[in-house]
Amino acid sequence: MGRPRTVHLRSRHLPWSPQLNAAPADQIRLLDVQALDTRLSQLAHKRRTLPEHAEIESLTKDLTQLRDLLVAAQTEESDCAREQTKAEQDVDQVRQRAARDQQRLDSGAVTSPKDLESLQREIVSLSKRQGDLEDIVLEVMERRESAQERVAELTERVASVQAKVDDATGRRDRQQQELDAEAASVSKERGLVADAVPADLMKLYEKIREQQGGVGAARLYQRRCEGCHIELNITEVNEVRAAAADTVVRCENCRRILVRTPESGL
Repeated sequence: MGRPRTVHLRSRHLPWSPQLNAAPADQIRLLDVQALDTRLSQLAHKRRTLPEHAEIESLTKDLTQLRDLLVAAQTEESDCAREQTKAEQDVDQVRQRAARDQQRLDSGAVTSPKDLESLQREIVSLSKRQGDLEDIVLEVMERRESAQERVAELTERVASVQAKVDDATGRRDRQQQELDAEAASVSKERGLVADAVPADLMKLYEKIREQQGGVGAARLYQRRCEGCHIELNITEVNEVRAAAADTVVRCENCRRILVRTPESGL
C-alpha cells in the first residue's frame, strides 16, 4: 500500500506542492505553536503601541518648545542685565562729572563770568542728561523684571512637564519589562513545543507564516478555515474527509495548513 497522497483543496487551481505527512498529534501540536506565535505577536504589538509612547512624544515636544522659550527668556534677562549695568555706569559717570563741576562752582575757583556761565550751563545739561539716563535705567529694569518673571514661570512649567515625562517614561518602562518577561516565557514555551514538531512540518509552517501575516496553521472548525474564515464547499469537505489522518491538508483559499480536530465537522 502506497503512502497517502497530500490533499490540496481545489488543487486544479493551484501549483503542485510536494507531499507532506505528519502524525495527527504533531499537527495538533502545530496549533499550539501557532497560538504561542500569535501571543508573541500580540505582545510585540502591545509593546509598540503602548499609549505611553504617544504621551511621551507629545510631552517631549512640549518640553522642547518650553525649553526654547526658557532659553529665549534667559537670554533676554541676561541682555537686560548687561544693558542695565551699562546704563547705571553711564548715570554714575554723569553724576560724578556733575559733582566735580558743582564742586568747582562752589569752590570759587572759577572767577571769569564767561567760565562761570559755561560751567553752570554744563551742570544743567549734565542734570538733564542724568535724568534721561535714569529713565533709561528704570525702563531697562522693568524689562528685566518682566524677563525674570517669564524665566521663573517657564522654569516652573519645564519642571512640571519634565515630571510628567519622567512619570510616563517610568510607566512605559515598567510595562515593557512586564511584556518582555512574558514574551521570554512564551518564547521558551514555544521552543519546547516546536522542538516536538517534525522539522519538515515546522519548515512548511514557518514559510507559510511568513507569507500569511504571522499565521501558518489554522484549525478546521465546523468546515470553516479559522485562518481565512471561509467555509469549505461540499467538494472540499469530501476531499478532506477522504484524506488520510496523517496527510497535511492546506486551505485552498489562504494556503495555510488546515489542522483537523474532532470539531472539524467532517
